[in-house]
Amino acid sequence: MRATPRLKRSPGVRLLARDHVMVQGAAKMRSARLDATDWRILHELQADGRITNVELARKVGISAPPCLRRVRALEKAGIIKGFAAILNDKALGFDVTAFAMIRLHSQAEADLIAFEERARASPIVRDCYMLSGEIDFLLKCVGPDLSAFQDFIIHELTAAPNVASVKTSLVIRASKHAEGVPVELAGGNAQARPLERART
Repeated sequence: MRATPRLKRSPGVRLLARDHVMVQGAAKMRSARLDATDWRILHELQADGRITNVELARKVGISAPPCLRRVRALEKAGIIKGFAAILNDKALGFDVTAFAMIRLHSQAEADLIAFEERARASPIVRDCYMLSGEIDFLLKCVGPDLSAFQDFIIHELTAAPNVASVKTSLVIRASKHAEGVPVELAGGNAQARPLERART
């Protein structure tokens, strides 16, 4: 009989479900006391990471020097983690996106960490989420073709130690893919309550 699902925790950096880095980041965000201008900066940068500081300042309604100081402060606080190019998977020949749902025999901490390390080491795994409930891990996989994904499932995943079962689903069509976080929601909440005076 499988043990009752419990809250899983691990120090994996890539994992989003129980990642202590996220908890720390949330604490930093709260302590930063972001004002409406900060939220506008985050919204614009998330939409266009290549925007110039002059254009960013114009869009958020402040001058360029304080805008740059704010961006650097957001980076220093860990709220802005970095900037990256978003690649077109299909244009580069990566035609298969799929999800793999993994159940492990053991949910001991050492076994969870071992699986996380295996997932991080595999290039075809783009995201790895530790879940509560019957499924222990959800993997998002991107490969050039179905054969590459099948090889990963058969030769790497199902053959891995402690893996009890693997279920897979192929993505037929992506109806929505939004990068980052919904800053509009937080910004809306910020607008609904008194804001501190914008720092300039």
